[in-house]
Amino acid sequence: MNADRPRTGRFFWLPVLVLALVFLTANQLYATQLRDETPESAPEAPSISLDFVVNGLFAPVAVTHAGDERLFVVEQPGVIQIVQNGVLLGTPFLDINDRVAFGGEMGLLGLVFAPDYATSGAFYVNYTFFDGSSLHTRIARYHVTANPNVASRTEETVLIIQQDATNHNGGDMHFGPDGYLYIGMGDGGNQNDPLGHAQDGASLKGKILRIDVTGQATYAIPPDNPYVNNPDVLDEIWAFGLRNPWRWSFDRGTGAMWIGDVGQGSWEEVNYVPYGSSGRNYGWNCFEGTHVFPLAGPLCSPGINHTPPIHEYSHSVGHAITGGYVYRGTEYPRMGGYYFFADFSFSKLWTLNWNGTGWHLTEYSPSIVNPSSFGEGVNGELYLLSHNGSLFEITETNGNAGLTPRVYLPLVTTP
Repeated sequence: MNADRPRTGRFFWLPVLVLALVFLTANQLYATQLRDETPESAPEAPSISLDFVVNGLFAPVAVTHAGDERLFVVEQPGVIQIVQNGVLLGTPFLDINDRVAFGGEMGLLGLVFAPDYATSGAFYVNYTFFDGSSLHTRIARYHVTANPNVASRTEETVLIIQQDATNHNGGDMHFGPDGYLYIGMGDGGNQNDPLGHAQDGASLKGKILRIDVTGQATYAIPPDNPYVNNPDVLDEIWAFGLRNPWRWSFDRGTGAMWIGDVGQGSWEEVNYVPYGSSGRNYGWNCFEGTHVFPLAGPLCSPGINHTPPIHEYSHSVGHAITGGYVYRGTEYPRMGGYYFFADFSFSKLWTLNWNGTGWHLTEYSPSIVNPSSFGEGVNGELYLLSHNGSLFEITETNGNAGLTPRVYLPLVTTP
């Protein structure tokens, strides 16, 4: 998330937006040969719309499901709401506002249900809190009560990480296809990663972490984590070199990971992680996007081995990427294989797809006010949150003759 994002209150934002696709003219190529990492090709981009679901949410930052048709929406101050059959229920699923440090980028930032939630009733949250004057991130386990729409407030702490500043907290968490919990951690702020966390193997910040929480009081280290037994790198680390992976996801069709990493002053980026790969370095703070960062830290070197993003865009286009999902639902087959993502600050919405030779970017306009997060329903349908309080479903349309496509120049340098 961007440090300058304002707090927003409840208000009603009712228009249902019908979007027209805008094509970018050049292939967006990976900076290295893809070989066996080449993703599947997607068909021609569809026309889409945003169908209004509910409003009246307060600073929503995440939406997910628990294995059924309900949608669970995370409100940044510390509340989880339920949307059922298109209605916002009157009683929260969980309210831990009294435990959460909220403001700016701080708050209740992530929610994920255990793969065995139907039997264990366990779910995990990611939030910031103050212990005295020190800010921390807490990963905690909670359980549902006998009422499926109400959780117990009893908390089990899994992991605590001290923060250096009130921004770049990360927040997103997902269980991977392997059953392990992956946690996105920002570099701890403030600007430029002054303490060099993202490239430091002794820090959990600026990383993707991978831990085993199933059947554990806290957590265990998966034996195949890439840096196990490396004395210079903490065992929890799965990937290096991220500034603030605010929103990222797994492709439920391929197992690949897609990371939207919020940039510093010039570039936003999308990182593509093929299923089965690990131990990669995504460059920050040696690079911002594909560009050498002028204030690179002491752990950077000209020949540092890193994986560049598949897509970047400059701050003339947007200031704070909101990573999304690859559509794998069944209702709109022409959307299949497209990665949806957005920009919070400039309120833009795009898709990326691989056409067999390169990455193609499609921009949809007009867009949505302050898109803060995407989410999947139980059947793979996609949802989009406005931080101003509304939830939308992304659907396919037959197009709108009143909206004229425009052509843009490429935003990513090809090799």
